[in-house]
Amino acid sequence: MERQQTEFSLWYLILTSVAILILQFYISAASIQTLAYSDFKALLKADKVRTASVGETEISGTVVTAGLDSILPRDQAAALQKSGRAEHGFTTVRINDPNLLSDLDAAHVRYAGEADSKWIGVVLSWIVPALVFLGIWTLVIKRMGGGRDGLLEIGKSKAKIYLQQQTGVTFADVAGIDEAKAELMEVVDFLKKPQRYRRLGGKIPKGVLLLGAPGTGKTLLARAVAGEAGVPFFSMSGSEFVELFVGVGAARVRDLFAQADKKAPCIIFIDELDALGKTRTLNVAGGQDEREQTLNQLLVQMDGFDTNKGVIIMAATNRPEILDAALLRPGRFDRHIVLDRPDLAGREQILHVHVRHVTLAPEVALHDLAARTPGFAGADLANLVNEAALLAARNNKAAVDMTDFDEALDRIIGGLEKRNRVMIPLEKQTIAYHEAGHALVAESRTHADRVSRISIIPRGVGALGYTQQTPAEDRYLLRRSELLDRLDVLLGGRVAEQIVFDDVSTGAQNDLERATDMARQMVTQYGMSSSLGLPCYERTGNSLLPIGPALPRPDREYSERTAQTIDEEVRQILSEAAERTRKTLFAQRPLLDALAQLLLDKEVVDRPALDALLARTPAHARRAEAA
Repeated sequence: MERQQTEFSLWYLILTSVAILILQFYISAASIQTLAYSDFKALLKADKVRTASVGETEISGTVVTAGLDSILPRDQAAALQKSGRAEHGFTTVRINDPNLLSDLDAAHVRYAGEADSKWIGVVLSWIVPALVFLGIWTLVIKRMGGGRDGLLEIGKSKAKIYLQQQTGVTFADVAGIDEAKAELMEVVDFLKKPQRYRRLGGKIPKGVLLLGAPGTGKTLLARAVAGEAGVPFFSMSGSEFVELFVGVGAARVRDLFAQADKKAPCIIFIDELDALGKTRTLNVAGGQDEREQTLNQLLVQMDGFDTNKGVIIMAATNRPEILDAALLRPGRFDRHIVLDRPDLAGREQILHVHVRHVTLAPEVALHDLAARTPGFAGADLANLVNEAALLAARNNKAAVDMTDFDEALDRIIGGLEKRNRVMIPLEKQTIAYHEAGHALVAESRTHADRVSRISIIPRGVGALGYTQQTPAEDRYLLRRSELLDRLDVLLGGRVAEQIVFDDVSTGAQNDLERATDMARQMVTQYGMSSSLGLPCYERTGNSLLPIGPALPRPDREYSERTAQTIDEEVRQILSEAAERTRKTLFAQRPLLDALAQLLLDKEVVDRPALDALLARTPAHARRAEAA
């Protein structure tokens, strides 16, 4: 913004100067008439010249405007007389005339000598270029030394500084992570009452590292600590330290800690620490790269400052497994706080926070909504509330009701609805039986989650339909029987297609992939194979957090014979699950046809409609048939 203002000021100066020159030219041109030298001599002989200024290259002065018609051409005479004045200015180019002065004396004209003015040439040749170069120099200096991107400021920290009222976040705005809040209350208490800890010789941890999946509220929690403590909050991303020039990152680290020392007590927050603190490796090319120099400087600064001054370092990352071990040792980031995805009660609390400024319909049940969103982080729930509010506003509703939340949840999970996609009747029928098979198998298994919604409306890129299940409670351990029931549900769509059409489609690709992974994990990781026993044949990696995509499997550490046995076990588990599913759907074929037809008619079947359909067959009969 400062650079734009400088450019505007320079252009204003140039345009103003040009406008003044043009205006002066037109004003002088209107008051002075240019004459031929012969016309000037004729006026001189006719005693019409009153005054004259004789220069080296031109003669200027005034002439009497009356009686010029017989002396000058008609157009020039008219131009001189047009002003209505008795005398009018003139100018003419001087030629080598030795009789000029005697003619002036004979006509009794008052004349004087005059040196030619070269101010226009001076302006054009010296002053204007000087002004242009001055403007360019000003821009260069501003660019180098002014603003956040200036060359002279390149080693300065880019941290954004927030005061208490600017963060706008306190612990009241954070929900669902009560354990993490309790841990950080000690940091807030130290910043508010440091003497309480110094009196007993205690030292606050130098650094607090927030670990968690994306969207779990790491940055929000750090800002809430600053808001609660009422101290300055330095916020900076790890990627902002590293620049093209070598040594810039280290300089910015030093400048950041120098600023923080002046503002103490305060909080330094480094977001996405993994961009800066990756594990250092041997550089085969020799020397050190910029990122390692920046990391080394950060380690030195964390060792060198005194926490008793009230400077607390907080950082956040969702990839702790790649951080350098020197960052994680005691004395640097002493305290590690893991922010897990919220449970059922936590999700309900988060929803209450995000709907504070949303007009809700009376029938909206946040508890039911929290139960339908397992695995959602705080950012996901905030997005859910916002999407529902946008849908309600789009439909000109007075309040956000449950149908808006249902549609928003479907959009987040499945993607954008594509009702205009043209599908042939056979494909639509296949999708209906596929989803009906998932739903009926899920309702027939004791340990499977209840079905809350079935849809055959295409969504997203490849989702032609889906069956949404709602767990009754959050689960952290799964028994073998529960895994087998989940395998049955995954294969329900594929088996239903085989029963009805005596053929299969490509729609079960994702189901088969998930079922194969689950069966392989049962055999290689969970020790649930009768043939292979208890050994663990595959490791999941050394990640500190169960987040993100699965790490690639390392080279296997078992024999070819064991690998063949693992494949046979996986194939047997899947075959047994498919056979159990086939028996269930054969026994419930009328119900399968009815549910598929209901999906073809309505496209979306919610829980009440499914309950009405299932009421035709008692629940105990369905469980017996499944067994």
